[in-house]
Amino acid sequence: MTEAATKLDLDHLRQWIGRSTEASDIVTAQLVKGLRSTLFQDIGEPKAGDAAPWTTHWCLAQPVFPMSQLGPDGHPTRGGFLPPVPLPRRMWAGGEIEFLAPLRVGDEATRTSRIADVTVKTGSTGTLCFVSVEHTVTTARGVAIRERQDIVYRDIGGTAPASPPKAPPPPPVARHRESHVSDPVLLFRYSALTFNGHRIHYDRDYVTKVEGYPGLIFHGPLQAALIVEFAAKLHGDSAPKKFSYRGVQPLFEGSEFSINANETNAGMELWIANAEGQPTMKGTAVW
Repeated sequence: MTEAATKLDLDHLRQWIGRSTEASDIVTAQLVKGLRSTLFQDIGEPKAGDAAPWTTHWCLAQPVFPMSQLGPDGHPTRGGFLPPVPLPRRMWAGGEIEFLAPLRVGDEATRTSRIADVTVKTGSTGTLCFVSVEHTVTTARGVAIRERQDIVYRDIGGTAPASPPKAPPPPPVARHRESHVSDPVLLFRYSALTFNGHRIHYDRDYVTKVEGYPGLIFHGPLQAALIVEFAAKLHGDSAPKKFSYRGVQPLFEGSEFSINANETNAGMELWIANAEGQPTMKGTAVW
């Protein structure tokens, strides 16, 4: 067990459960143009009242801290709204979204956030700490989105599995599929749109030499956003009432990836796959 893991005090971290915060922002035409372009959509000329992409709320009212309050990973130093988990690696593990109404150009959107749970598990790579955050996004018309985000923290290095990894299962066959390339510019654009300073998405020296990954990491929210838009496109431009998703493995820069979907009795199963066809994020959508 590393020093960071031994410093993890779950009782202390669980004191953050119930903490809440609120922030507001405006859905601008410029933001909608930038997000549409990043999600491989027609950019158009959005005007007041036009619907924004379904996950525009991830670009709104992001926390802003002075440079002096940023940690070595580019995130704000810990211990404000989010609990001060001492484990160095932080990633978006998954979550669930309920889409009740679209956000529109000109809307003032207010996000109310609450720490719902803090748990610790031990996996093959060592200690994992999960923080669940609940969000509600409202406009003048009422509640637009309810969401749960699961953030995972883990050690750098971790403990290697005792036995060699199993061969991956054969990639699933998709009825619907589109492909793109995980270009570093794409990752930069999404970091800029979401005011995300996490260095794993743009600083190759940091992500390879400090965190030990083979390259820049594709954002979890960007994968989820692409899945949601693909699902909506296949369903008459209607977002699912509920979308659940989880990260399976990192997706890295510089290779082709695909967005995939199959219909099910309940709705759709969807996934992002890397160049080898192996899923990196899985989701289910119901209407």
